[in-house]
Amino acid sequence: MDKHSKGFPISHVVGFFMSLVLTLGAAWIALQSSLSVKAVMWFIGSLAIVQAAIQLYMFMHINEGGNKVVNNINILYSAFLAVVIVAGSIWVMTSGHSH
Repeated sequence: MDKHSKGFPISHVVGFFMSLVLTLGAAWIALQSSLSVKAVMWFIGSLAIVQAAIQLYMFMHINEGGNKVVNNINILYSAFLAVVIVAGSIWVMTSGHSH
């Protein structure tokens, strides 16, 4: 057996179930809680960030590979781009109605 062939991918199964629990938790909070809309949105956003980290770790194998510094820089750059795109889109959509 070579080093690339492993047995059953238990980390994938664990990651899948963790993501499933987070998704169901977000759905439950959105549908069954008596929290304010703002609190629900913050809670769901927080769970989404945790789920993204789990998927990077479990499915994308971000902890593996040769150069950890390059992996971390790529993740930070991707997060920066996501924040710029989302914040810019919200800014454009909210300020466009005032003109």
